[in-house]
Amino acid sequence: MRARTLSNDLIGRFAHIVGDANALTRAEDQAGYLTEWRDRYTGKTPVVLRPGSTEEVSRILALADAHSVAIVPQGGNTGLVGGQIPSSEGDEIVLSLGRLKAVRDVDAAGGTMIVEAGVTLHAAQIAANEAGRIFPLSLASEGSAQIGGVLATNAGGTAVLAYGNARSLTLGLEAVLADGRVWHGLRRLKKDNTGYDLRDLLIGSEGTLGIITAACLKLFPTPAERETAIVALQSPKHALRLFRMAEAEAGGSLTAFEFWAHRAQEFALNYVPGLRDPFTDAYPWYALIELSHGGTGARVSNTIERMLTNAHSKGLILDAAITRSLRQAEDFWRLRDAFSEAQKGAGGSIKHDISVPVARIPEFLERAAAVVEDICPGARPVPFGHFGDGNLHYNVSQPEGMDRAQYLALWDAMSDAIFALIAELDGSISAEHGIGQMKRDALVRHKSAVEIDMMRSIKRALDPKGILNPGKLL
Repeated sequence: MRARTLSNDLIGRFAHIVGDANALTRAEDQAGYLTEWRDRYTGKTPVVLRPGSTEEVSRILALADAHSVAIVPQGGNTGLVGGQIPSSEGDEIVLSLGRLKAVRDVDAAGGTMIVEAGVTLHAAQIAANEAGRIFPLSLASEGSAQIGGVLATNAGGTAVLAYGNARSLTLGLEAVLADGRVWHGLRRLKKDNTGYDLRDLLIGSEGTLGIITAACLKLFPTPAERETAIVALQSPKHALRLFRMAEAEAGGSLTAFEFWAHRAQEFALNYVPGLRDPFTDAYPWYALIELSHGGTGARVSNTIERMLTNAHSKGLILDAAITRSLRQAEDFWRLRDAFSEAQKGAGGSIKHDISVPVARIPEFLERAAAVVEDICPGARPVPFGHFGDGNLHYNVSQPEGMDRAQYLALWDAMSDAIFALIAELDGSISAEHGIGQMKRDALVRHKSAVEIDMMRSIKRALDPKGILNPGKLL
């Protein structure tokens, strides 16, 4: 039902809504909106629209609905599965939310904040900090990732263990539907049991059911203390035992348990300037553990040191580096956040954002290494991720000396094999990056026919003409 060509007159009508300065038609102006940072997906568009208000988004979608024009919503263009990139046909309009960047309200006493979709995650964190609170969602791309995209993909990040993913951190939404109607759902309620949860329907829908223009987010007290350490481990099985010990001894204070292989750290130190190795020796595996303590009651000191002393006595860790200052903690996190960027320096990389039950992480890593070696001998797995919630970024770098294009041609074969293993282990083919274009076909193979039919029924109900981010997710 969608229009395949757009007349100059119709493009002009869209441009009139946002003003000529915010309707980008020149190739040099559009370039940053048409390619994602991995260079895996590149698209074309007759115009990039940059609305400055919810009302303008509404008018754009009403016009698009009337003429069956496809709209591709885009935030900071940090997505990793191509969900924000238009097709190569050139008949889809890109709708950038970057100008919707107002922090409308911060209610420190009520623990909420209302921000528009174009506010970056970092800016939201700053607004919360200035009010004496924190917004705990944290990603390596937080300087560019925007709230609308973060919610549309239900992003996770490094604090999911303690605070949950984007869905858990959102109370209400404002969104524009496919026909231009605006849903004013910016409620601050923690309990609202009045029918279907429309908020959760839109969060994680990747712009296929509606376009999020603002959100009411949860804020939390600022921790009075943070204790951070990087520990060296012999194996993933030791990491699992250490994680269970940390859960038992630290309880709710355990806010992060990140995990990575030696190769991830080696790549980061080799290819990202300004990083420091916490150890003098190299070890097979590492974990970053962070404890946060509240602002009231008796001060809790050296909890992490006591816990790691106990772990060492039980043979769970090989070595540990405990921070003695805020600067050291920032250095540790900078190392952890560099892993994705570092892999570019090692050549082609085939990416997998997956999750398995926490107890099965060691089994997955052992079996996945054999799968990779069978498909491409010499390929170098670079696993890292959020051990505490079962989410691993199982990325695989090309063998040394292999042609990059030849290696990347194995993407589908390798992913199919990894996804088959994930299915055996009762896991998920996408933990926090979404489906987008990359995993759209795989989704049909790994979800039941009933689930896919339910999802398609919802899509038809809310977007009967199929104009919202077509070709993505479903």
